[in-house]
Amino acid sequence: MFLMAGGLPMRRLLVGALLLASGAAFAEGNVNDIASAEQSGLNGVGSIKLASLLDTDAIRDVRPEARKPIPIEYSRSWLADLPKPKLSDQAACLAEALYFEARGESVKGQFAVAEVIMNRVDSPAFPNSICGVIHQGTGRKYACQFTYTCDGYPEVIREKAAYNRVAKVASIMARGGPRPLTSGATYYHTRAVSPSWSRKFARTASIGVHYFYRRHTRVSSN
Repeated sequence: MFLMAGGLPMRRLLVGALLLASGAAFAEGNVNDIASAEQSGLNGVGSIKLASLLDTDAIRDVRPEARKPIPIEYSRSWLADLPKPKLSDQAACLAEALYFEARGESVKGQFAVAEVIMNRVDSPAFPNSICGVIHQGTGRKYACQFTYTCDGYPEVIREKAAYNRVAKVASIMARGGPRPLTSGATYYHTRAVSPSWSRKFARTASIGVHYFYRRHTRVSSN
Protein backbone atom coordinates (compact mmCIF):
# COMPACT_ATOMS: atom_id res chain seq x y z
CA MET A 1 0.00 0.00 0.00
CA PHE A 2 1.52 3.32 -1.03
CA LEU A 3 1.05 6.49 0.91
CA MET A 4 1.14 10.18 0.23
CA ALA A 5 3.59 12.09 2.44
CA GLY A 6 7.33 12.54 2.26
CA GLY A 7 8.05 8.83 1.68
CA LEU A 8 6.05 8.50 -1.56
CA PRO A 9 8.94 8.93 -4.05
CA MET A 10 10.97 6.28 -2.21
CA ARG A 11 8.07 3.85 -2.27
CA ARG A 12 7.63 4.29 -6.02
CA LEU A 13 11.38 3.96 -6.54
CA LEU A 14 11.44 0.78 -4.47
CA VAL A 15 8.54 -0.84 -6.29
CA GLY A 16 9.87 0.28 -9.67
CA ALA A 17 13.27 -1.23 -8.95
CA LEU A 18 11.71 -4.52 -7.88
CA LEU A 19 9.51 -4.70 -10.97
CA LEU A 20 12.40 -3.93 -13.29
CA ALA A 21 14.61 -6.51 -11.67
CA SER A 22 11.86 -9.14 -11.65
CA GLY A 23 10.95 -8.37 -15.27
CA ALA A 24 14.54 -8.83 -16.39
CA ALA A 25 14.78 -12.16 -14.62
CA PHE A 26 11.50 -13.35 -16.08
CA ALA A 27 12.55 -12.33 -19.59
CA GLU A 28 15.57 -14.60 -19.25
CA GLY A 29 13.27 -17.49 -18.38
CA ASN A 30 14.75 -18.08 -14.94
CA VAL A 31 11.78 -17.88 -12.57
CA ASN A 32 13.94 -18.54 -9.54
CA ASP A 33 15.81 -15.33 -10.24
CA ILE A 34 12.63 -13.29 -9.68
CA ALA A 35 12.58 -13.96 -5.96
CA SER A 36 16.33 -13.45 -5.80
CA ALA A 37 16.08 -10.08 -7.58
CA GLU A 38 13.27 -8.94 -5.31
CA GLN A 39 15.23 -9.90 -2.22
CA SER A 40 18.27 -8.08 -3.55
CA GLY A 41 16.22 -4.94 -4.06
CA LEU A 42 14.79 -5.14 -0.55
CA ASN A 43 18.23 -5.66 0.96
CA GLY A 44 19.49 -2.60 -0.86
CA VAL A 45 16.90 -0.40 0.81
CA GLY A 46 17.89 -1.45 4.31
CA SER A 47 15.71 -3.00 6.98
CA ILE A 48 15.07 0.14 9.03
CA LYS A 49 14.12 2.35 6.09
CA LEU A 50 12.07 -0.45 4.55
CA ALA A 51 10.12 -0.85 7.79
CA SER A 52 9.32 2.85 7.85
CA LEU A 53 8.25 2.77 4.20
CA LEU A 54 5.87 -0.13 4.70
CA ASP A 55 4.52 0.89 8.12
CA THR A 56 1.19 2.44 7.17
CA ASP A 57 0.55 3.59 10.73
CA ALA A 58 3.78 5.61 10.67
CA ILE A 59 2.15 8.21 8.44
CA ARG A 60 -1.60 8.08 8.74
CA ASP A 61 -4.52 5.69 8.76
CA VAL A 62 -4.96 4.69 5.10
CA ARG A 63 -7.75 2.14 5.34
CA PRO A 64 -10.34 2.59 2.54
CA GLU A 65 -12.91 4.03 4.93
CA ALA A 66 -10.32 6.48 6.23
CA ARG A 67 -9.79 7.89 2.74
CA LYS A 68 -13.41 8.97 2.40
CA PRO A 69 -13.95 12.74 2.61
CA ILE A 70 -14.41 13.85 6.20
CA PRO A 71 -16.87 16.75 6.52
CA ILE A 72 -15.79 19.08 9.30
CA GLU A 73 -17.63 21.75 11.22
CA TYR A 74 -15.33 23.95 13.23
CA SER A 75 -17.50 24.19 16.33
CA ARG A 76 -17.44 22.87 19.89
CA SER A 77 -20.95 21.43 19.57
CA TRP A 78 -20.05 19.44 16.45
CA LEU A 79 -16.88 18.13 18.07
CA ALA A 80 -18.73 17.23 21.27
CA ASP A 81 -21.15 15.01 19.32
CA LEU A 82 -18.34 12.87 17.91
CA PRO A 83 -17.60 9.58 19.67
CA LYS A 84 -14.41 9.19 21.67
CA PRO A 85 -11.79 7.95 19.22
CA LYS A 86 -9.36 5.10 19.60
CA LEU A 87 -6.02 6.71 18.78
CA SER A 88 -3.16 5.06 16.95
CA ASP A 89 0.33 5.81 18.27
CA GLN A 90 0.79 8.50 15.61
CA ALA A 91 -2.59 10.11 16.33
CA ALA A 92 -1.72 10.08 20.05
CA CYS A 93 1.43 12.10 19.28
CA LEU A 94 -0.72 14.60 17.40
CA ALA A 95 -3.25 14.80 20.24
CA GLU A 96 -0.46 15.50 22.73
CA ALA A 97 0.96 18.27 20.55
CA LEU A 98 -2.47 19.87 20.13
CA TYR A 99 -3.05 19.71 23.87
CA PHE A 100 0.17 21.51 24.76
CA GLU A 101 0.26 23.84 21.76
CA ALA A 102 -3.39 24.72 21.13
CA ARG A 103 -5.79 23.48 23.79
CA GLY A 104 -6.85 27.07 24.55
CA GLU A 105 -7.57 27.77 20.88
CA SER A 106 -10.92 27.57 19.13
CA VAL A 107 -11.76 24.32 17.35
CA LYS A 108 -10.81 25.99 14.09
CA GLY A 109 -7.49 27.05 15.59
CA GLN A 110 -6.79 23.51 16.77
CA PHE A 111 -7.47 22.11 13.32
CA ALA A 112 -5.19 24.78 11.85
CA VAL A 113 -2.28 23.74 14.10
CA ALA A 114 -2.95 20.11 13.17
CA GLU A 115 -2.78 21.09 9.50
CA VAL A 116 0.73 22.48 9.99
CA ILE A 117 1.91 19.23 11.55
CA MET A 118 0.35 17.12 8.81
CA ASN A 119 1.76 19.44 6.13
CA ARG A 120 5.19 18.84 7.62
CA VAL A 121 4.67 15.09 7.42
CA ASP A 122 4.02 15.52 3.70
CA SER A 123 7.04 17.79 3.17
CA PRO A 124 10.43 16.29 2.26
CA ALA A 125 12.01 18.96 4.50
CA PHE A 126 10.67 17.27 7.65
CA PRO A 127 10.39 13.75 9.09
CA ASN A 128 7.77 11.59 7.38
CA SER A 129 5.77 10.55 10.44
CA ILE A 130 3.62 12.53 12.86
CA CYS A 131 5.66 11.59 15.92
CA GLY A 132 8.87 12.27 14.01
CA VAL A 133 7.71 15.78 13.08
CA ILE A 134 6.63 16.62 16.62
CA HIS A 135 9.79 15.34 18.28
CA GLN A 136 12.24 16.67 15.71
CA GLY A 137 15.14 18.20 17.62
CA THR A 138 13.84 17.14 21.02
CA GLY A 139 16.69 16.75 23.49
CA ARG A 140 18.86 19.43 21.87
CA LYS A 141 18.76 22.79 23.60
CA TYR A 142 16.93 25.43 21.55
CA ALA A 143 16.68 22.97 18.64
CA CYS A 144 13.24 21.46 19.18
CA GLN A 145 10.44 22.37 16.79
CA PHE A 146 7.68 22.36 19.41
CA THR A 147 8.64 24.13 22.62
CA TYR A 148 6.74 21.87 24.98
CA THR A 149 9.02 18.96 24.04
CA CYS A 150 12.15 20.68 25.34
CA ASP A 151 11.05 23.28 27.89
CA GLY A 152 12.22 21.20 30.83
CA TYR A 153 8.72 20.55 32.15
CA PRO A 154 7.11 17.11 32.17
CA GLU A 155 4.25 16.56 29.72
CA VAL A 156 1.43 16.02 32.19
CA ILE A 157 -2.13 16.16 30.87
CA ARG A 158 -4.23 17.66 33.63
CA GLU A 159 -7.23 18.96 31.70
CA LYS A 160 -8.98 15.78 30.60
CA ALA A 161 -11.89 17.52 28.87
CA ALA A 162 -9.50 19.61 26.78
CA TYR A 163 -7.50 16.53 25.87
CA ASN A 164 -10.63 14.63 24.84
CA ARG A 165 -11.50 17.48 22.44
CA VAL A 166 -8.09 17.66 20.79
CA ALA A 167 -7.97 13.86 20.60
CA LYS A 168 -10.98 14.01 18.27
CA VAL A 169 -9.24 16.62 16.13
CA ALA A 170 -6.08 14.48 16.06
CA SER A 171 -8.02 11.36 15.06
CA ILE A 172 -9.67 13.13 12.12
CA MET A 173 -6.47 14.71 10.84
CA ALA A 174 -4.33 11.59 11.27
CA ARG A 175 -6.88 9.74 9.12
CA GLY A 176 -6.46 12.19 6.27
CA GLY A 177 -8.83 15.01 7.20
CA PRO A 178 -9.03 17.98 4.79
CA ARG A 179 -6.71 20.96 5.24
CA PRO A 180 -8.44 24.07 3.87
CA LEU A 181 -7.45 26.53 6.59
CA THR A 182 -3.76 27.35 6.26
CA SER A 183 -2.95 27.04 2.54
CA GLY A 184 -0.14 24.55 3.04
CA ALA A 185 1.49 26.27 6.04
CA THR A 186 4.39 24.47 7.68
CA TYR A 187 5.14 27.08 10.35
CA TYR A 188 3.17 29.06 12.92
CA HIS A 189 3.70 31.23 15.97
CA THR A 190 1.53 33.04 18.48
CA ARG A 191 0.73 36.71 18.14
CA ALA A 192 2.74 37.35 21.30
CA VAL A 193 6.08 36.75 19.57
CA SER A 194 7.75 37.75 16.32
CA PRO A 195 10.47 35.23 15.37
CA SER A 196 13.02 36.30 12.78
CA TRP A 197 11.96 33.57 10.34
CA SER A 198 8.45 35.04 10.13
CA ARG A 199 9.83 37.91 8.03
CA LYS A 200 11.25 35.47 5.49
CA PHE A 201 8.18 33.33 4.90
CA ALA A 202 4.78 33.98 3.34
CA ARG A 203 1.98 34.41 5.86
CA THR A 204 -0.96 32.25 4.78
CA ALA A 205 -3.51 32.68 7.56
CA SER A 206 -4.32 34.32 10.87
CA ILE A 207 -6.52 32.12 13.07
CA GLY A 208 -7.15 32.72 16.75
CA VAL A 209 -3.89 33.56 18.50
CA HIS A 210 -1.67 32.11 15.76
CA TYR A 211 -0.17 33.28 12.49
CA PHE A 212 0.60 30.64 9.86
CA TYR A 213 3.36 30.61 7.25
CA ARG A 214 4.92 28.63 4.45
CA ARG A 215 8.18 29.04 2.59
CA HIS A 216 8.03 31.22 -0.52
CA THR A 217 7.58 29.18 -3.70
CA ARG A 218 10.58 29.43 -5.99
CA VAL A 219 9.83 29.73 -9.67
CA SER A 220 12.62 28.44 -11.89
CA SER A 221 13.65 30.49 -14.89
CA ASN A 222 14.92 29.21 -18.22
